[in-house]
Amino acid sequence: MYLSDLKPPRGAQKKPKRVGRGEASGLGKTCGRGHKGQKSRKSGHTRPGFEGGQMPMHRRLPKRGFKNIFRVELAEVNVSSLAKRFEAGSVVDIAAMMEKGLVGRRARGVKILGYGELPHALTVKATKFSASAKEKIEKSGGAVEIVG
Repeated sequence: MYLSDLKPPRGAQKKPKRVGRGEASGLGKTCGRGHKGQKSRKSGHTRPGFEGGQMPMHRRLPKRGFKNIFRVELAEVNVSSLAKRFEAGSVVDIAAMMEKGLVGRRARGVKILGYGELPHALTVKATKFSASAKEKIEKSGGAVEIVG
């Protein structure tokens, strides 16, 4: 087999529609758009959600709820993840968690959750801690520090 022998499988390559190339092509005159009407015009397509002038669904439905624009989304890290990635006695802060890939670059804070076990002592610095996470860290001989 040679590189020059390679061909795409039958039916994989399809010729493009050649619109407006005479009546014999099957796409002459109206070019497959039919006669008159909105969709036959050159700029006759509507935006998503347009219902022909009827009040659209997103405006018919009532507004619900409240979105707090000042809410800060915290990245969540489990105690088990800290146990896997950090050795005993190390200081774990947000920068260290970013370095190990536990937290994204744009994290505005970290909350430590209590899922899993922590066999060795760690000094953990984070924005928030769940009660169970705090308990597990302190039980293993580590320390908890709330930062910013």
